[in-house]
Amino acid sequence: MGIEFIIPIIIIFLVILLVTVFFSFVPLGLWISSLAAGVNIGIFTLVGMRLRRVVPSRIVNPLIKARKGGINVSVNQLEAHYLAGGNVDRVVNALIAAQRANIDLLFERAAAIDLAGRDVLNAVQMSVNPKVIETPVIAAVAKDGIEVRAKARVTVRANIERLVGGAGEETIIARVGEGIVTTVGSSESHKAVLENPDSISRTVLAKGLDSGTAFEILSIDIADVDIGRNIGAQLQTDQAEADKRIAQAKAEERRAMAVAKEQEMKAAVQEMRAKVVEAEAEVPKALAEALRTGRLGVMDYYQMQNIQSDTQMRDAISKGGKSDVQDKEKR
Repeated sequence: MGIEFIIPIIIIFLVILLVTVFFSFVPLGLWISSLAAGVNIGIFTLVGMRLRRVVPSRIVNPLIKARKGGINVSVNQLEAHYLAGGNVDRVVNALIAAQRANIDLLFERAAAIDLAGRDVLNAVQMSVNPKVIETPVIAAVAKDGIEVRAKARVTVRANIERLVGGAGEETIIARVGEGIVTTVGSSESHKAVLENPDSISRTVLAKGLDSGTAFEILSIDIADVDIGRNIGAQLQTDQAEADKRIAQAKAEERRAMAVAKEQEMKAAVQEMRAKVVEAEAEVPKALAEALRTGRLGVMDYYQMQNIQSDTQMRDAISKGGKSDVQDKEKR
């Protein structure tokens, strides 16, 4: 194969390569679509998006949608929001929905709401169609000690002006729960709450619970009211049980002190008995010593024995028994 055949093949290959690179780098299809939609975007603008690592379709398609929806936004605004990490398509949809609902929403505010992490389209939809937030069962105690368990449904509407920096649904639920507890707690009786459950909603709604939040409370409706436990009686029972345990502890302490005192007295009696036995053991020794030294005569000793026997007999007679002397005589 000659050189005259190789050169045309190389040229054709290079042309195909250049065309492929051109069409892969230059979004010619998007450019034609924008022209057909009446949106004037230069081809070099699309090439610049490629150089800035911006996906052209993420900018061109929302721009076409915005222009068809009557929203005046520029390519630079959409591209800047995309580079900031925002969702361009969602912001454009929110602007179109706000315009259809006659809600004053500018692109800058919608972009700020989107960058703040909130769903701006959902917020616009909630402004048109309010959302119902159902609280969990909230337990409160009236002044008569009866527990009242209530569940509320809070109808809220998104406040576009306070979406940036405003509190969320958790704050609304917490404030409504606090209002229910305060209202029930100030009631004289649980019967008053059961008779007029709407008094709870009126009182709670008048507190302005939506201040500082991203919502506007439209209504608070009590969905269910039930009677719970008798907290007052339970507290009294627990207090009585505690008093009983305290009294038992004090009685046990007194009993322990009495037992200790008794043991101490027994020990003292045993000590005294030991001393008496010890003293009695010394008596025979003393008598023997007295007999030996002549300080006590034999007749004196017998006379003392007779006196002791007479004393024992008198004690036995007084007790209804018999003395040892009488037993010896019988024997």
